[in-house]
Amino acid sequence: MKRRKFLQLASSATIAWPLPALAQHGASLPLVAVINPFAEDFATERIAALRLGLKQAGFIEGTNYTLALRFANGDYSRLPEFARELDALKPRVFVAFASTDTIAAVRKQAPNTPLVFTSIAADPIALGLAESYARPGGMITGTVMNALGGEDGLVSKRIGFFKELVPRLTRLGMIGIANSDSANMAIPERISLRKVSAQLGFEFSNYDIRTLDDLDAAVSSGLRDDVSAFYISGDTLMNFDIPRVVASLAKSEKPTCAALPFWTRAGLLMSYSTDLNDVVRRAGFHVAKIIQGAKPAELPIEQAVKFTLIINLKTAKTLGVDVPLHLQQLADEVIE
Repeated sequence: MKRRKFLQLASSATIAWPLPALAQHGASLPLVAVINPFAEDFATERIAALRLGLKQAGFIEGTNYTLALRFANGDYSRLPEFARELDALKPRVFVAFASTDTIAAVRKQAPNTPLVFTSIAADPIALGLAESYARPGGMITGTVMNALGGEDGLVSKRIGFFKELVPRLTRLGMIGIANSDSANMAIPERISLRKVSAQLGFEFSNYDIRTLDDLDAAVSSGLRDDVSAFYISGDTLMNFDIPRVVASLAKSEKPTCAALPFWTRAGLLMSYSTDLNDVVRRAGFHVAKIIQGAKPAELPIEQAVKFTLIINLKTAKTLGVDVPLHLQQLADEVIE
């Protein structure tokens, strides 16, 4: 879905479900407490998606619920502070975005308040957040970016498209943050890339960085290793200075494949990913059900079912990459 179209839909969607008998006023409205580790401007579409999901479930902000938002701007140390602030407001339900650190902060501060997580790429069962996808148990449920079939299937599809764009790919260099909260995504991502490289006949190199200050050195290492292209991990800590990352990669004059769509919109060549807005929108349904009295333990955790291919034709032209017509037609979004 195009960004402008999505935001228009978020503001004008019709109510699809019967409106619940929750029309109240003032402080008596159920409070939805939201913590996002990113900056507010970066998270705009995702918050709009949450509101859209609630609206489609029959819940109107200011009439059936109120929203309290906190944005950490990449400073994870503030997450416990935000959890305490919001818990003092006695929310009906918490929503934790993108990071297992966000989930941990809420669980510690408000273990008895329902929690809906969304946009995480880790396996909630492996992390001990839930007993199963079908019946999570406890006070937590949500939606995850994991594709049905796991990371292998998503990475294989992503690199399959990228190999069509860069048919002479001989070595792919992955860049991601070492030892970060998102390691639960980076590890299977790396494993899957090694498998795909063996299947498709190119070499794979990994370049971990500790902070974005190490980025230029990692790119230089990749160039010394004669990489044909770079791969940007879906690690959340890579996302806090997107212009800086894009500028560093642009100087390499190498094609770049990204795990998330905003990288392509910012100037990288291609991305194939979970539709993040759809994942968050469906989390809004979970929140609505909990407000109506459903128990998180009985609400299945949902995996991603909608995906998006984005190609930046402007970047392709700069790099001298010829984008096949069938890929342009297949893409959900083409940036010209």
